Amino acid sequence: MSANISSPSSLHRESHIDVYLRVLSALMLRDMRSRFGGNYWGYLVQVLWPCAHLAIIVGAMSFRGMKSPMGDDAMVFVATGALPVLAFQYISREVMKGYMIHKPLTYFPQVKRFDTVVARILVEIINSFMGLMLVLLVLICFGSDPVPVDITTAITGYLASIALGIGIGTVNVGICSVFPGWALGYILVTLTTYITAGVYFMACYMPTEIYYYMKWNPATQLIEWVRLGYDPQLPIQIDYLYIFAWIFGSLTIGLLMERYIVRAQQ
Repeated sequence: MSANISSPSSLHRESHIDVYLRVLSALMLRDMRSRFGGNYWGYLVQVLWPCAHLAIIVGAMSFRGMKSPMGDDAMVFVATGALPVLAFQYISREVMKGYMIHKPLTYFPQVKRFDTVVARILVEIINSFMGLMLVLLVLICFGSDPVPVDITTAITGYLASIALGIGIGTVNVGICSVFPGWALGYILVTLTTYITAGVYFMACYMPTEIYYYMKWNPATQLIEWVRLGYDPQLPIQIDYLYIFAWIFGSLTIGLLMERYIVRAQQ
């Protein structure tokens, strides 16, 4: 009979976990409701944005009479370039914004600053996959074939984009805790990264000298990683070690900054 009685320490541990999970769920729900007008319809707008982004680019390509340099489907070509970059940039930016928005909530003893970061990361991961599923559905509805030739390669490339967004996002949190103006400065960084990443063109078809410097941009290699899953015959050379160095390096730096900079201000 005594075997069925939980010890006080286990009860305390379970209650602590329950409180932490409730805090995370509350922060996530607040995140979803605080987008675009303070209701869940605003959250839907956030999920629909990748589709609008895709429609604008494809419309511009059609208007200018541009053909897809990868296969015959311009929608698939744009999607394979835009989705990994948007996943990386949205997560890295929104994690930073979530920390700044929820900062007043840390006056409650149950809410820690790192909790706001974790909650926003979880919300953005959900957003990324919902946006991906919605874009795939739109492509199917318009008669495109969004299924890659090598599904494993395409999926791992997209997951790497999400992981890099989390790593850079934690670094942004550390920077913003000291320099709040970085939230505006990072917009210029993401804009430059997006334009030079190769969303609208194939980086591997650029001159060798230009291609060499473009590959220093991790977003370029993430795009090529995903596109390689759709066309394994592309003359693409992906430096996986370089990408994982960015992912784990940025995450390590971000966690160290949270430990010694962000937490020191709490």
